[in-house]
Amino acid sequence: MITSALQDVEPQLPYEAEVVERIQESQTIFTLRLRFTDSARHVAYRFVPGQFNMLYLYGVGEIPISIVSDPKDDRLFDHAIREVGRVTRGFAQLKRGDRIGIRGPYGHGWPLRHAEGQDVLIITGGLGCAPVVSVINYVLRRRSRFGRLTIMQGVKHADDLIWRKRYEDWARIPNTHVHIAADVGAPLWPWHVGRVTELFDQVAIEPMRTVAMLCGPEVMMGVAARQLLTRGVPEAAIWLSMERSMHCGVGLCGHCQIGGQFVCRDGPIFHYGAIKTLFGTKGF
Repeated sequence: MITSALQDVEPQLPYEAEVVERIQESQTIFTLRLRFTDSARHVAYRFVPGQFNMLYLYGVGEIPISIVSDPKDDRLFDHAIREVGRVTRGFAQLKRGDRIGIRGPYGHGWPLRHAEGQDVLIITGGLGCAPVVSVINYVLRRRSRFGRLTIMQGVKHADDLIWRKRYEDWARIPNTHVHIAADVGAPLWPWHVGRVTELFDQVAIEPMRTVAMLCGPEVMMGVAARQLLTRGVPEAAIWLSMERSMHCGVGLCGHCQIGGQFVCRDGPIFHYGAIKTLFGTKGF
């Protein structure tokens, strides 16, 4: 059942949304631009950068996907999806006018109020960039509220870099610095060849006025967090977007449990100090 009217319902029930636009970002990554078919629901819908929706495709399944658009975009909301399995292959077949179900938004977002007046350092790997694209959009649309914005993006192969023009545009904005790395380069690749964590020597960090936001593979985030700590950035200023198998979105099924917390309900954005004892531990 897809709920079509704006009312108080159980959070497990999806609302119907229409695909307004589909953008093929790379060979395996696409963006769905969505709008709720119920106009009242669409007007009432609110989220903060870092939250996610559960996307439901009838007869196929449901997946958690981060919201990549800016909260002030009251026309559409966007999801970037990598085609990797049965459910995402189903979403990849959608075209303009198709309908899906949306539950959400869920979880806690990035600490953007806390970051106002501070430098913002974003470190991501792979499609880990998707959960922080909304942060970048948020900061750039409110540029005067924040200090230096530094973006460190790593990919496995140069061909994996999506939104290349977007990164180039961001790099031209005053007080905004973009550093990109690929484990495997390509002809005419203009950026660093190697791991994203090797870029720290190129980045200016004022530790006591920096808020760091990390997203991507846990190994990468672990290395980056340790690098930040050695450079004097306090634990309280390091935030992580965690990934686990999320099935319900409301902390009931237990699939995304990390220690005594649930990624869907207590995250996906965690303060480093809250999970450092479990971070990177196999089985958690």
